[in-house]
Amino acid sequence: MRSIYAKALWDQRRSLPAWAGALSALVLLESAMWPWMADMPDFDAYLQDFPPAMREMFSLEEMTTGQGFLNAELFSLVLPMLLIVFGITHGARMVAGEEQAGTLDLLLVTPLTTTRLLLEELAALVTGVALLGLAVLASTLAGTAAFGLGITAGAAFSGSLAITLLGIELGAVALVAGALTGRRGVAIGVASAVGLAAYVLYIAGVFVEELASWQGLTPFDQALHEGPLSPGLPATYLWLVLGTAVVGLAALPLWARRDIGAHT
Repeated sequence: MRSIYAKALWDQRRSLPAWAGALSALVLLESAMWPWMADMPDFDAYLQDFPPAMREMFSLEEMTTGQGFLNAELFSLVLPMLLIVFGITHGARMVAGEEQAGTLDLLLVTPLTTTRLLLEELAALVTGVALLGLAVLASTLAGTAAFGLGITAGAAFSGSLAITLLGIELGAVALVAGALTGRRGVAIGVASAVGLAAYVLYIAGVFVEELASWQGLTPFDQALHEGPLSPGLPATYLWLVLGTAVVGLAALPLWARRDIGAHT
């Protein structure tokens, strides 16, 4: 075994291509709908029927452009949630899955520190989610070229990066929760609860004025506030990177002191 990182990527050899293919097909199919939507009569009037808060949350006012259409249809909800699902399920499987299968002990008898094991598993998670982000980027560029959505390379990169960072952060929560508890189900539950609470606060900030100031603390607002399909790279993306780093580093001393054993 050359490294835990390589092993963790090898374990994703079937799921990663399947996920990448499905995400690419979804983006291309949605992109193919744009010419039909662009020719739809009274499209502006139809959008005005939505509540103002919903128009703001999903950027519906911009749906009359190809970029705004793909933003509202995929990048504001569907794609972020899919990458979060991938991040959480794979993060929970990495350490906790090994422990419950009784194979984690085999990794730890090698000349490998617990710190290195956790960091390499985290690096493999980051790589896996990033590869899905690249698949979204490539299919977005292909879709806009084929169907005339008018999305620039910069906007496609920014949107793909936003959802990638979101999937990585919540995936890291699942990986760490699994490492500290040794239970895959607990890891999925903890990360899902964190993600759900953050999304509820993000949505509540749109509809409840008193909660608007708290909205910026959520990873969803940090990733999606400016698009996420937008020409530049918002500074709020740095908070997503910092959040992942804090989750991983804070877990290291607790993980090093854990009494690790196989679960049945």
